[in-house]
Amino acid sequence: GQVGAQVGTATTDAGGNFSMTIGAYAGPLMLQVSGGSYIDEATGGPMSMAAGDVMTVALPTVAAGATTGGVQVTPITAMAQTLAQQMAGGMTDANITAANTAMGRYFSIADVVHVPPMNPLVTGSGASASVDAQNYGMTLAAMSRYAQSLGLSSSSAMVTALMNDAADGMMDGKAGSTSVQMGGMAGGMMMPSTAGTSGLGASMNAFVNSTQNKSGVTTAALMNKLMGTSGQIMGAGPGMTGTTVSGTVFNGP
Repeated sequence: GQVGAQVGTATTDAGGNFSMTIGAYAGPLMLQVSGGSYIDEATGGPMSMAAGDVMTVALPTVAAGATTGGVQVTPITAMAQTLAQQMAGGMTDANITAANTAMGRYFSIADVVHVPPMNPLVTGSGASASVDAQNYGMTLAAMSRYAQSLGLSSSSAMVTALMNDAADGMMDGKAGSTSVQMGGMAGGMMMPSTAGTSGLGASMNAFVNSTQNKSGVTTAALMNKLMGTSGQIMGAGPGMTGTTVSGTVFNGP
């Protein structure tokens, strides 16, 4: 249930796509994305992923030699991975499935691993996107907008902070009883307690009403949900209380 040896590596193309072989390995698998650059939703321009920041996804048992397609590696799958890792027993199949499901429920996305997020920077993209894809894309845009409002040098720092916040099953700006450090902020400021709740809701509203949103989607239901949520992802269990999670992890089972 813990991070093991690296079993494969690959480089994404200009569209973020990748293909990777993992040899004869079979079992739970964690993918980690680091480095490179992406188009930041809040600014509409290219932004580099900051050193030390990662995005991850945990997958239940993969059979040896199997082909798995359409896997998304996003801030939300990364939050689910840290949640699974801190559950009793670690990243077992059951915990991975439960964590991915819980994060999907929190952001109103049916399948955070396989639903491709809508790109709200593309004109009219909402017309052909499912509600799940719309919610996914707007949630990522809200994270970008929130990072911009806090003055973070890279929105990838927000991803790392949200991963740490989600690890104990409660979005309250803390990993257990320890406040989450916001990377890149002057004076070492701590993550606001409402960052993963009303903070994201307000940032989603700001993005929806900005010129950057070209999708035609307003996601009012999800915004209202985030504004009113308590931040509870799932009930805390043994081994989760008081844990502090590092944002640095490695590929492996």
